[in-house]
Amino acid sequence: MKVIVQRSLQAKVEVNGETAGKIESGLMLLVGVTHDDTEEDAQYLADKIVNLRIFEDENEKLNLSVKDTEGQILSISQFTLYGDCRKGRRPNFMAAAKPDHAEKLYDFFNEKLRENGIHVETGRFGEMMDVSFTNHGPVTLIVESR
Repeated sequence: MKVIVQRSLQAKVEVNGETAGKIESGLMLLVGVTHDDTEEDAQYLADKIVNLRIFEDENEKLNLSVKDTEGQILSISQFTLYGDCRKGRRPNFMAAAKPDHAEKLYDFFNEKLRENGIHVETGRFGEMMDVSFTNHGPVTLIVESR
């Protein structure tokens, strides 16, 4: 699994003009799943992300996690994270997991985030989504399970 983690002042996702998910301060996640990812990968990433110390403390040092700050998470499924652009001009998405496998792991990942006491909002798996957010810092990290 691969997750783009972005520290956010606010984030929302719309599907067909309706707000599907919205958060205030916290993290905006783009979540990609590949064929051989397992629940262990999802568990590892959920634990890693909720405990990443990427929020500033009183000394302006990155010492606090989303858990410490009582932040929220907007989690968006993003199969294009596994797009291979090395050949030609059109990305190849063969490394992205099939939808049934990806959706199960994406849902499991979000449940593991929630089990850590985090308020999690999501988009709608497999739908065309419009995502907007304010990246604070900016802070953007790529976190992978392998």
